Amino acid sequence: MNEPKIIDHLFRHQYGKMVSILTRIFGFENLELIEDAVQDTFINAMLVWRKQIPENPEAWLTQAAKNRAVDLFRKLSAENKRKAHFDSGPAAISFQNLFLEHEIEDSQLRMIFTACHEALKPQDQIAFALKTISGFSSKEIASALLLKEETIKKRLSRARKTIAEKNIAFQIPQGKELPTRLNRVLEIIYLIFNEGFHSNKQEILIRKDLCGEALRLCKFLLKNTFTRTPSVYALFALLCFHSSRLDSKIDESNEIIDLKNQDRTKWYRPLIELGNAAMVNAFDTEEYSSYHLEAAIAFEHVIAKDFASTNWEKILMWYEKLYALQATSFSLLNIAFIHMQLDEMDKAYAILQEINPAQLEQRTYLYYGTFAEYYYRNNEKQLALQHIDDALQLVKNEFEKKYLLKKRKKILGT
Repeated sequence: MNEPKIIDHLFRHQYGKMVSILTRIFGFENLELIEDAVQDTFINAMLVWRKQIPENPEAWLTQAAKNRAVDLFRKLSAENKRKAHFDSGPAAISFQNLFLEHEIEDSQLRMIFTACHEALKPQDQIAFALKTISGFSSKEIASALLLKEETIKKRLSRARKTIAEKNIAFQIPQGKELPTRLNRVLEIIYLIFNEGFHSNKQEILIRKDLCGEALRLCKFLLKNTFTRTPSVYALFALLCFHSSRLDSKIDESNEIIDLKNQDRTKWYRPLIELGNAAMVNAFDTEEYSSYHLEAAIAFEHVIAKDFASTNWEKILMWYEKLYALQATSFSLLNIAFIHMQLDEMDKAYAILQEINPAQLEQRTYLYYGTFAEYYYRNNEKQLALQHIDDALQLVKNEFEKKYLLKKRKKILGT
């Protein structure tokens, strides 16, 4: 891995650590200054590492974060009052302890819950979490959420202002407040993973760094006694199952391979086993979340030796439970697809007729692609072509466009 890629990788994984620990020391009122300081640290790393990359880049960055903490004390005009205590004595010991791995993880967990505080608007929560926890730039967040960069900057500014005005504590919630805040945390992790697993970017289909980040954040929750719940285990299992298939989704020509034609020997067994272990803990409850049901669906796919062996009846059962819990157009679309696998074409058609494609938003093309498959299977070539062309008009991702064009050729018989 060359120097620019190493720095990019470290920035993604270390940014949240550095911002979280410095926020714990200096408070949210200095968040913008902290973010600038962390940015400067990485710029400095790029300059210093041109000559030689350190043997332990993460340790180098941790030490750099400590040094930046001292610099921040100076910038905050607190050197005379605080630096003396900072260099020696109990305060210095406490400061050093804050950079121990378990304390860094605790700081990150605090940041995750702060980002998901109910005082923040939901859309601001997502933007703030992606910025402070995962190190996304405003441009990257805008791309992930399909919004203008200026909109993201406003949301980040509003989040910082709300945190300051409401004097939101930098802590992990407890008692009755925890479940609600934890649910929002899981939603954000789910969003981060989905953007990695099926990117909305035009030129990229998979972003493994985002998938890895979501898994990492989920593991944080599992390490903490108070946040180690069945729903967290269920989400972790779901992410493991999906992540195990990443290397089989695209071929050597950078073309999409659908589930039916994926090489299942490329599915990463250790992740599947990790997901299986999480499932045991996840289902130790009488109340299932959407993550339980989606994990159960993903489990059926990863245990099938091939596409033909898939237990579609069981998957249908889980999707119907999911739809009963959350009546979304995406669930209906998947239910229609499953009925087609079961050769229940009339049921598939009836369900497709129920769907309002506009509710699928940027994924509307999936509706027309599924309808094209329905008509193709019914030997109605012209209607199949009409719907595949509708899908092609709406799809943004170049990989998916190529995939749909291949399906169009298949319909034409060429």
